Amino acid sequence: MKWTPRRRTAAIIAGALCLGYLFCLPRDLFRGTSYSTVVNSAEGELLGARTAADGQWRFPPADTIPEKYKTCLIQFEDSHFRWHPGVDPIAMIRAGWQNISSGRVVSGGSTISMQVIRMSRGKDRTIWQKMVEMVLATRLELRYSKSSILALYASHAPFGGNVVGIRAASWRYFGHPCEELSWSEAATLAVLPNSPSLMHPGKNRDLLMEKRNRLLGRLLEKGVLDTLTYELSCEEPLPDKPLPLPGLAYHLVERAQYDMPGREINSTISYGLQRSLESMTDRWQRELSTQGVNDLCAVVIDVHSGKTVAYVGNACLETSRYGSKVDIAGSPRSTGSILKPLLYAAAIQEGEILPHTILPDVPVNINGFSPQNFDMQFSGAVPADEALARSLNVPFVQLLRNHGVPRFMQELQRLGMSTLDRSADNYGLSLILGGAEGKLDELTGIYACLVRYYLYGEDEVDACWPVAATLPSNPLEDKLALEYTFDAMKELTRPDGADWKMLSSAQAVAWKTGTSFGYRDAWSIGVTPDYAVGVWAGNADGSPAAGLTGARTAGHVMFDIFSMLPRESNGWPQVNCDGIEVEICHHSGMLAGQFCDRIDTLYLPRTAVRTSACPYHQAVRISADGRYRTEGPAPGSHMENLFLLPPSMEWFYRQNHPEYVPLPPLPPGSTSSGMVNPMQFIYPEAGSVLYLPVQLDGTPGEAVFHLAHSESDATVFWYLDTSYMGSTKDVHQFAMHPDPGFHNVTATDNSGNSVSVFFCVSEP
Repeated sequence: MKWTPRRRTAAIIAGALCLGYLFCLPRDLFRGTSYSTVVNSAEGELLGARTAADGQWRFPPADTIPEKYKTCLIQFEDSHFRWHPGVDPIAMIRAGWQNISSGRVVSGGSTISMQVIRMSRGKDRTIWQKMVEMVLATRLELRYSKSSILALYASHAPFGGNVVGIRAASWRYFGHPCEELSWSEAATLAVLPNSPSLMHPGKNRDLLMEKRNRLLGRLLEKGVLDTLTYELSCEEPLPDKPLPLPGLAYHLVERAQYDMPGREINSTISYGLQRSLESMTDRWQRELSTQGVNDLCAVVIDVHSGKTVAYVGNACLETSRYGSKVDIAGSPRSTGSILKPLLYAAAIQEGEILPHTILPDVPVNINGFSPQNFDMQFSGAVPADEALARSLNVPFVQLLRNHGVPRFMQELQRLGMSTLDRSADNYGLSLILGGAEGKLDELTGIYACLVRYYLYGEDEVDACWPVAATLPSNPLEDKLALEYTFDAMKELTRPDGADWKMLSSAQAVAWKTGTSFGYRDAWSIGVTPDYAVGVWAGNADGSPAAGLTGARTAGHVMFDIFSMLPRESNGWPQVNCDGIEVEICHHSGMLAGQFCDRIDTLYLPRTAVRTSACPYHQAVRISADGRYRTEGPAPGSHMENLFLLPPSMEWFYRQNHPEYVPLPPLPPGSTSSGMVNPMQFIYPEAGSVLYLPVQLDGTPGEAVFHLAHSESDATVFWYLDTSYMGSTKDVHQFAMHPDPGFHNVTATDNSGNSVSVFFCVSEP
């Protein structure tokens, strides 16, 4: 065949038409369409949703649609859908004849494929647009399967008001997913897109029911429905008005709307646990609100999977109180004492302390920072595990001081704490007492990861601590350190005062509370081998509440939550921990020294050998009658190994330990103290900066100096710089009014012993 110019032109035109037809259909038909944010539970149940950016309830498209709706839709809209190529000539001819006969447009003859094209383009209905839709509909049929075209239609068809798509319509009109539609409901939704403005369920109910029942009748004629199903379906009432969507996990849905708008998210939330948790926290919130505590949040994490299975960002959303919509579980709040177990574990792992090492619990002033225990008392010396169980502040400030604030900050960041955005100097030692902010969901996740690592080992490091590789310090990877930490946490007195060891039904919960300064935040986080539960109580606006503490408020709620959780494990399992057997001084909890007379053997981390030997046991020569110590051999004297604390620790320790045996005095007439100085300053600490504000009457402020003396009948003489100030007996406290600047206070006792402390007084 000869290619004449006319034939070439025709071929080019034909080729252009073919290419135009091939590429006429956009790759993404509904590009630019916004969708609702939809959050489902782990079981696929709808937790909640938010409207699309244009205010429409339009769920993200689904790949399939329910068979009942599919059958109704095809029967009502396009009975030849499965056989035509996108355009139904018979339907077009019938529609044209009906329109001519009626003198108006009563039928468009559009197929479902053509309607998908029209919905995607959003053009006015004209003859030209109808022709374009016909062409694009045939192209649509070449790209998509019939099932996909039905899914596109069902996902984007209007259903009245601001409801778009079968999934949103099923929830808004019938309160359940479209997979559960009855024949009557499916028929109702099948006829709605035909005239959504006219067929809104709130209007023209008779016309809507007539159309629905007519469709059901056609299904009866086709043999799709039997007579009984048809009659029952026709008796079903129409919906009155759009229903609210489920509102579970409100704050998680809000977070999803902010972080991933327009997406459908399959969460890890357990539908049943979430409902139970919301019911429980609502009840507790109503009770706590009578005590001025208006906000309550809780998080439950499955330890084995590491997934959050229940999340209440704030309880009682239906109230109109200020802050009820604030997601407190994901907001930074002052941590109180909730970080103490992490420091305890880190110190054991690094060989800085042993589990029972006694820590000083005496008044301290560190550059103006004077921490106090919650009960405003001091124990003198307290084992580290007991200090954790009692949540004592002063021992942990001293522990953090030795461990290092920058180092501890890096460890917390590596564990996953994202809220530490200030410098270590800015936080200072208050970091361990609530000077930092933390999020309940993050901190609960950290404790869950510690248990998970303890149970499963090295395989969980990357899963638990994804940021670990970016920071220099080690995460808490020593299982023995974690085991001793959990053991200490189990000893914390429960809110009801019960001893869980005496109750066969009680489970061993390792838990820790926290209360921020001014009674603004109450924390409680507990872990078992199955779950980690975190609870926060307080007021979203930061206002204090009298009596708000971690144990009395958050702790009660936490144990109530544990009581509703399924118990999968039979207690804490024995896990393989790498360590060594070490001899420990029974009294000090430190490595046994040469004079320690009572030795315990513990299985400890290998880093235990780094710790110091017990310095508190000394060999002392005692007189024959046991009343005095002697400086040299004497008739009948003998050597005894005594547990002797420094004077400042001893002064407080003896008040709670009547069994403590102090250092016997020297015989009468002795002029020296022998090998130890019986005096030690309790306050201030050497190098302290004192702030002495002017009193209300204008007089200078005073500082009360406190001294401990191991001999109860000693007399102490006080000197400020070179000036004699007075003397004390029994209780050695002395008030002075030093001027701003550097000073030195010296104390001398009646035996010639002397001790001094250097300090600075700041300008008022």
